[in-house]
Amino acid sequence: MKSILFACHGNICRSPMAEFIFKALVKARGLEDRYHVESAAVSAEELGNPIYPPARRCLSQHGVWFDQGKRARQITAADYGRFDRIICMDSSNLRLIRRIIPEDREGKIHLLMSYTGTGRDVADPWYTGDFETTFQDILEGCEAMLASGL
Repeated sequence: MKSILFACHGNICRSPMAEFIFKALVKARGLEDRYHVESAAVSAEELGNPIYPPARRCLSQHGVWFDQGKRARQITAADYGRFDRIICMDSSNLRLIRRIIPEDREGKIHLLMSYTGTGRDVADPWYTGDFETTFQDILEGCEAMLASGL
């Protein structure tokens, strides 16, 4: 079983969206027994908070199921041993994760959009207000991850 941890700044917008989008893609392909998927934050700012309401609305509008009980948690150094891949939403997340996990000896930490060949950041809808664009970027990245054989 492959284990994936999606990461963003607060774990209330992008990373939980990625967690549940990826789970939906996996379920649609009948691959649930091949993946374990979670999400977490690189910061402690939103610990314990639920998925941000506009992110929940966006997932619902696209018919993506999400766990109403999902609460933000912070990445720990132990997560490096628990997950095969840690997928960050932007370059700032990559920088901040290095404070928690200083070395990536096994090459587990990646940007989501690197799977699309662009390596660009997924814009944070907390600031842009554009949850639809974020959803589409995450969907594209998750589809590319699955296509890569991850």
